[in-house]
Amino acid sequence: MEKSSTAKWEGKVTSSLTKASADQIWPLFIDFFNLHKWFPGMSACNGIHGVNGEVGCIRHCVGFPFKNSVGKDCWAKARLVAVDPNEMSLSYDIIESNFGFNSYVSTVKVIGSGAEGCVVEWSFTIDPVEWTTYEYMVGMYQDILDKMTNKMEVGLVEKKAL
Repeated sequence: MEKSSTAKWEGKVTSSLTKASADQIWPLFIDFFNLHKWFPGMSACNGIHGVNGEVGCIRHCVGFPFKNSVGKDCWAKARLVAVDPNEMSLSYDIIESNFGFNSYVSTVKVIGSGAEGCVVEWSFTIDPVEWTTYEYMVGMYQDILDKMTNKMEVGLVEKKAL
């Protein structure tokens, strides 16, 4: 991962799944108000405005796995700003938080890779964050995405087995 030459930090991480298709994984991401089911360390995620999965809806999430957070109750309000169901991509921004994420926009894209697999890409653009480094941020995103997609895949495989 290379750091952008602009003042903003830009990065992208990917995770490959071999036992869950894009059509199975995409609905889990577009369920915007229920991220806590998959995001490691997130204790709650609730819709506070709009219709779940529709552009303009806002979620309030509590609990993030940051190295140098401001305390136990890190929170953020995120707004869904774009959805493309054909491309299986969504973009959101953080409109308010208590952990120093400013001018934050992120995109998640689910890409099919055969009948039984897919790749999830998670990219971000953010103003530099005082309490961390770019390298830590990219590593954190990779770790979170790997844990999320693993939990999604295991959950889907277990559901199929029932």
